[in-house]
Amino acid sequence: MTSNPLNPSNGDDTPKDPLAEMLQNLMGGKGMENIDPAELAKAAGLPDDPNLLAQMFSQVQAMMSAPSDGPVNWQLAHENARRVAASGSDPSVTSLQSREVDEALRLAELWLDQVTELPATGLIGRAWSRAEWVEETLGTWKRLTEPVANSIANALSTAMTEQMPEEMKSMMGGASSMLQNMGGAIFGMQLGQAIGALSAEVVSSTDIGVPLADLEMALLPANVAKFGTGLSLPENDVRLFLAVREAAHARLFVQVPWLRGHLLGAIEAYARGIHIDTSRIEELARDLDPGNPEGIQEALSRGVFMPQRTPAQEQALEKLETALALVEGWVDELTAAATENVLPSASALRETVRRRRATGGPAEHAFSSLVGLELRPRRLREAATLWASLKDERGIDGRDAIWKHPDLLPTAEDLDDPQGFSARRKLAEASDSEVDDALQKLLSGGFDTLDGQDPAGTAEEGNDGSEPDDGTQPENGAAPKD
Repeated sequence: MTSNPLNPSNGDDTPKDPLAEMLQNLMGGKGMENIDPAELAKAAGLPDDPNLLAQMFSQVQAMMSAPSDGPVNWQLAHENARRVAASGSDPSVTSLQSREVDEALRLAELWLDQVTELPATGLIGRAWSRAEWVEETLGTWKRLTEPVANSIANALSTAMTEQMPEEMKSMMGGASSMLQNMGGAIFGMQLGQAIGALSAEVVSSTDIGVPLADLEMALLPANVAKFGTGLSLPENDVRLFLAVREAAHARLFVQVPWLRGHLLGAIEAYARGIHIDTSRIEELARDLDPGNPEGIQEALSRGVFMPQRTPAQEQALEKLETALALVEGWVDELTAAATENVLPSASALRETVRRRRATGGPAEHAFSSLVGLELRPRRLREAATLWASLKDERGIDGRDAIWKHPDLLPTAEDLDDPQGFSARRKLAEASDSEVDDALQKLLSGGFDTLDGQDPAGTAEEGNDGSEPDDGTQPENGAAPKD
């Protein structure tokens, strides 16, 4: 017997919530079983199209039934990222490609030894497919996006619940918790799509300037070949140049242990400060067309929930952009120095990479719209100029010594005036020295008395120990006046 969703029954003449029955079927994997699509369409005001309904309910089932440990459904993010990465051409890495990548990275390490005092990493070079890049980097993506992802997921679920008609809320009953999962599921699917799209653009594990895979050094052969398309340059030259960049990134992040946490921490601090425009989410939930389940995803991809940045956000963004620029500028400078005499196309490739990093690709733009994070080094050229100036002034050792501690890193002001960095640093060091001297004097008791006074506390007495002449002492032995 087919139940009517307009008048369901539990078999004991007890009315059953129609939406609860539908959700129970969906959650149980039965799909449209025992549900008359035509009747359900009539009740919900949807088009009388069973195929459309089945497709829509399949999406709802995936969003609401997938397990999730938090506000964001990371399992859906993972699955969607893998699906998007595999949607295009993503062949498995061949043994020849693995050997070519390994040889390119080994040679890159030898070239870098000539231009930096930071030692080689000893890492084994890897060749990844796009799907492998997703697997290796998803954990870091989760860390970077979780603050804003949780905010959006919670805001979505809250808005959908509040905008639901009262009669619908009563029908939900015990299924309301499933609706709360929908916001996290929608965002998880959208985030997975953005990460999967990025897998088709990146050429290495550190291509966006962030160590997405800790202690790894890898190239994506399919994307390296795609990068070289239209450049009219030998494929081996392109591979070697990108290998030097990857090896330089890896050497910096491995030999400067605090740097990865510093950079990821700056990104997390910026993400935590992002506030979601709940009014736009409420408007979307109110106007959402049940026949257009992609509406929320389209809004997410346009970044409509991201409000204007606050002054605190602007300050955090400046710190993040400076950190990204310093890393990319150092890598850019070392790569140029390591390849200028061995790769005839080094200069052209350097300019191509600079422009690519400054503008970002379509997937990178989609990702930044989704989570409000822009990972482009806008000031790469200024940073490269600064590192080149430091090398001329201090040599290779002095330049690389800047990475010993985060307090030594140049600031945004230094990027504005690279030539004046050393002068400002000397002034700061002199100021610190004065503070240290004053502190030492304080600890030794040097500030207990005024200069030129007796530390024993007799400064107000005469030099011979007599009382001071303040006009109250008798003259010629006369008694003092009252």
